[in-house]
Amino acid sequence: MYTALHLQRLLRTELRSGSAEIVVVTPDPYMTYQPFLPEAAAGNISPRHVVVPLRRVLPACRIVIGEAKAVDHAKRTATIDTLASEEEGAGALQISYDELVLAPGSISRALPVPGLADYAIGFKTVEEAIGLRNHVIEQMDIASSTRDPAIRDAALTFVFVGGGYAGVEALGELEDMARYTARYYHNIKPEDLKWVLVEATDRILPEVGVDMGRYTVRELRARNIDVRLETRLESCVDRVAVLSDGSRFPTRTVVWTAGVKPAPVLGATDLPLDERGRLVCTARLTVQGVEHAWSAGDAAAVPDVTAHLPGRECAPNAQHAVRQAKVLAENLAASLQGRPLKEYAHKYVGSVASLGLHKGVAHVYGRKLKGYPAWFMHRTYHLSRVPTFNRKARVLAEWTLAGLFKREIVSLGSLEHPRAEFELAAAPPPPGKTARSGPGGGAEGAVPDTGPAAGPRSAADEAAEGGTADGGPKSD
Repeated sequence: MYTALHLQRLLRTELRSGSAEIVVVTPDPYMTYQPFLPEAAAGNISPRHVVVPLRRVLPACRIVIGEAKAVDHAKRTATIDTLASEEEGAGALQISYDELVLAPGSISRALPVPGLADYAIGFKTVEEAIGLRNHVIEQMDIASSTRDPAIRDAALTFVFVGGGYAGVEALGELEDMARYTARYYHNIKPEDLKWVLVEATDRILPEVGVDMGRYTVRELRARNIDVRLETRLESCVDRVAVLSDGSRFPTRTVVWTAGVKPAPVLGATDLPLDERGRLVCTARLTVQGVEHAWSAGDAAAVPDVTAHLPGRECAPNAQHAVRQAKVLAENLAASLQGRPLKEYAHKYVGSVASLGLHKGVAHVYGRKLKGYPAWFMHRTYHLSRVPTFNRKARVLAEWTLAGLFKREIVSLGSLEHPRAEFELAAAPPPPGKTARSGPGGGAEGAVPDTGPAAGPRSAADEAAEGGTADGGPKSD
């Protein structure tokens, strides 16, 4: 998105005259600003403000919603599965191009842990972030209403695997949100919730340095979060998290944030890849040994020309990706116009991380910050980086309102199954019961008329009658 954003400005004249066309192929019609996912999961930011609609910010580009299945650069063609491919029955779409920018980013790197694919959830998309928020509140509802202590303990145990940015920030924000939410439950206290962070190495948040990483461990443990270093998740079969140190945690929540890997489409190209499956690139952001092919971001292995040691590569993070995109666009425009290319060079300035409301750590320009100053710097930095003035204003307005009013503690898990209510209403009556249409269009005769002594009626009975037991409209 950033590359196309810069290109449509640099090639404004060519696009207007029709001598150039920018085609953006993407499986989603938006770009997700991932550093805001933890805040969206905690309810500090609305989900729609974490994403940037491509058709609005790229008006000069042609947007194709589809998934790239293969790229044959020798023939300059890309094979795209669009939303209409299956409906048409004509097969995948073939798009020809002159210049290729392949920047699909990364996906979660799942290991062959038994039960992981069945019970875990990642934290790379806005859908996962909002789904996880709904899930956490739903588990608190389950714990509040169950009479089985084992179910209650499992519902209130949350296991996060991976001590990088995604895992620590997601854990910090969600624990903060759940602790606040617990005050509205008559039988759940904040200390009843059990949070476990599992990290295979001996430190967390390596980007902020050793000292700030140790401070983060102390801060999390002070909040009653169980941090397990040099520990691995061995299994989560049957909703039981088994760790390499022998610990066992019955849990209904396992969040997997233990690393990423390049998008699978890279393996379906004829372009050179390194041992980690990334595109081998030059400092000019061209694919090495290949003409008319470019890359940036997590999918690209770009040499770090500012490093003191030879052979170092730029870290796969947003700080490099956003800056690489600008240089890539400038170099691509320069190549079309016959001008020389420049190398990408950016010295890493540091990192910031949020640990919940008013809590954070930072290591920027050699200075170490923690607590409120680090949290404020985290918000300020990412507010300056989120694309478009529209998004900046909306996010700032939501932060301001959040400071004036209480948190939202509503779970909208039914959004993941929007047809469930109608399917229940439209389901045929149980065997032995017949339904006939009455004057009002509702189901009449499906359930015998009962008085107070007949006992409670089921949801299916109520749905068959076209309303709720008290005669009012059914609400979520």
